[in-house]
Amino acid sequence: MIPVILSGGSGTRLWPLSRGQHPKQFLPLVSAKTMIQETLLRLDGIGGLNAPIAVCNENHRFMMAEQLWEIGIKPAAIILEPVGKNTAPAVAMAALSANSPDDVLLVLPADHVIADIYAFQAAALAARDLAKQGFLVTFGIVPDCPETGYGYIKRGEQPHGDAYNVAAFVEKPDLATATAYLQSGDYFWNSGMFAFTAGSFLAELEKFNPEMLAACRLALTAANTDLDFVRLDKELFSRCPADSIDYAVMEKTDKAVVIPLDAGWSDVGSWSALWDVAEKDADGNAIKGDVLTIDCHNSFIHAEHRLVSVIGIDDLIVVETGDAVMIAPKNRGQEVKDIVAQLKQQKRSEADVHRKMYRPWGHYDLVDTGNRHQTKRIVVKPGARLSLQKHHHRAEHWVVVKGTALVTKGDEKLLLSENESTFIPLGVVHCLENPGVIPLEIVEVQSGSYLGEDDIIRYNDQYGRL
Repeated sequence: MIPVILSGGSGTRLWPLSRGQHPKQFLPLVSAKTMIQETLLRLDGIGGLNAPIAVCNENHRFMMAEQLWEIGIKPAAIILEPVGKNTAPAVAMAALSANSPDDVLLVLPADHVIADIYAFQAAALAARDLAKQGFLVTFGIVPDCPETGYGYIKRGEQPHGDAYNVAAFVEKPDLATATAYLQSGDYFWNSGMFAFTAGSFLAELEKFNPEMLAACRLALTAANTDLDFVRLDKELFSRCPADSIDYAVMEKTDKAVVIPLDAGWSDVGSWSALWDVAEKDADGNAIKGDVLTIDCHNSFIHAEHRLVSVIGIDDLIVVETGDAVMIAPKNRGQEVKDIVAQLKQQKRSEADVHRKMYRPWGHYDLVDTGNRHQTKRIVVKPGARLSLQKHHHRAEHWVVVKGTALVTKGDEKLLLSENESTFIPLGVVHCLENPGVIPLEIVEVQSGSYLGEDDIIRYNDQYGRL
């Protein structure tokens, strides 16, 4: 069985923690591990697993690779989508990349929480057996409340061991309808998790959406392979129809079955959902960071950079990051996505990026910015280096505060230690490298008429960002 990790979501309802360039699946929201890491680690103990296939946005490739490396997993492939086309093309790419049509794919979104790992693993093994018989299996979450934020799956009358025929997929209901679904016992929440053989899925996709399958085949055939990365051809993949796996295949096929899953599942799609699965104090508050409370109850309070003090609040969400604060009633958490829409409409960077930005060589924190200057704290991992580059509109001052820096500046090579500095004039080709065994930390002060990240001309880059 091959785990297929789908990592295409943007997590807009968990802003300001989740951003377009660093969405929720790459964040440690529930434990010390990120959600992607937890998704793979909960498979530990299932026998017969092959290396996973991950499908993600091209802009997230280095975060994906590094987070898999951190937990000791080498993927069979990381398929990079140049544009988002929903889940059906992503799964098709994974199926086309399998070693054999008989390989069972266990398709898992990267941003779910599952409390009962043993129940999940038992359901995955049952799904594997059904998939080998030619069924397309989905996992239906046994509901514990009349949830209006999920789609539902209605079970049929004919059981297949642990599974039932799928009678229908239904859209997100209103409260009265959701209550009726809960009382009937015939409906499950649609989890978005699946299991089937690569051949079975591709055969059904060929039957119901041959145009999509043809576009996926062309884009994959023309893809470039770079280490573990499979870079899909952008022009060809852009022609692929966009659709979810539910609409493209599962609602149309007569081979769909559903396995009931009661395992403490959540897709953590909102702040209230995150509060539901978080540890809470005696007053029902989920607190993370430097927080002081007086007479507060059933609230979610998250502080990243500053002391946050709250008095006399109930059922609120309070989230502080380095560049944003968000406060909302807990029952209106779904509306956070509307704030993100406003940010995008105003072309504000806070919709997509944090003050702290991750790169394959390390990260930087934007400490201060002004009209013609900005200051960054840059951390370079041992043995890593930035690209050989130059800028047309800015000069840079570098001060080493920890570790050792190997600096290329034009034809010069400089070895700088703590408290030493150098100046990179505008237009000079330069490179920063950490030759040491501890992280290199520098303070960079930029000055010039334009300080955008797109003012970079790269001449050489070990991460393929030319």
